[in-house]
Amino acid sequence: MRQAFALLIVVSTAAVLAAGAVGPLAEETGALAPVPAQREPLNRGDDCLSPADLREAVAEKRVVPPIAAIRAARQIVPRAEIQRASLCRHEAGLVYLLTALRRDGHFMHVMVDAQSGQVSGHW
Repeated sequence: MRQAFALLIVVSTAAVLAAGAVGPLAEETGALAPVPAQREPLNRGDDCLSPADLREAVAEKRVVPPIAAIRAARQIVPRAEIQRASLCRHEAGLVYLLTALRRDGHFMHVMVDAQSGQVSGHW
C-alpha cells in the first residue's frame, strides 16, 4: 500500500512538472520561475514572404523562379541537398535564402539575389 501511495505521489509530481503548473506557484512564493529561451530569428531579422506572395512575385516576373536560385546555389555547393528556400526582404531588396546540406553533414547557407538569380553570398 505504501509503495502504491509513493508511486502515486511521484507520478502526480511528474505530471505537474510536465504541465508547467509550477510557474505561477513560484511567482507567488517569490522563487524565480525559469525564463523561456530566446531564439534568434533564422534569417537574422529579415522578413520572408509567404508562399502565396512568392508565387505572386514570380508570376509578375519581379523575381526569378525558385528553381533558378536553387541552380545558382548548386554551382556554389555542388552535390548538396537543398533543404529550404525562402524569399526574404533584405537591405539590398529581395533575396532567396537557401539552406543546403553538404555530403559531409554540414549545413551551408546561400544567398541569391532574387532579381538577377546570381549568388550574392554564402556562409
